[in-house]
Amino acid sequence: MGMGVVVGGAAEFRTRTPELLAVYRSAFLEVHEADPDRATVERLAIMHRHADAQRLVVASIDDEDGLAGFCYGFRGESGQWWHDCVCRGVGGGERAREWLGDCREIAELHVRPDAQGRGYGRALLRAALDGAVERTTALSVLDAEDSPAAHLYAAEGFTPLLTGFRFPGNRTSYAVLAKAL
Repeated sequence: MGMGVVVGGAAEFRTRTPELLAVYRSAFLEVHEADPDRATVERLAIMHRHADAQRLVVASIDDEDGLAGFCYGFRGESGQWWHDCVCRGVGGGERAREWLGDCREIAELHVRPDAQGRGYGRALLRAALDGAVERTTALSVLDAEDSPAAHLYAAEGFTPLLTGFRFPGNRTSYAVLAKAL
């Protein structure tokens, strides 16, 4: 890709975890979390668990200031927290099997605030999904229709499975979006 997107797996993810976490913190936690320090520690533990996920794919873009953004995802499976929460949220059954039964779940996509608006998010999403063998893809995003993220996902063909969704233990409202691959 012309933007210099690097696609890797678990080794790339583990090597760059501190950088990924720094971008995540600046792009999301410092904007949307009341206690970014606590949330950073929690996210690091989650990222360590994600490093062992089946078919983990991480896409990253560097610019003159280092890591500009990243996206990672993996095959969703029963027994994974996000997957199981969303399956329950859509009511289980056929709808859950249709959208989440063979799904590449996008766990995170973040671009440093000073690098946003350059097309990095779109390039990262496409790179993370390129070559996916799963039938569908899904992700969660803050439930805000006018956000740049919502516009990106809509332009890339994602449609809502759930809106106003709250994950257990969280007061924040999310939309769960999906599309066929």
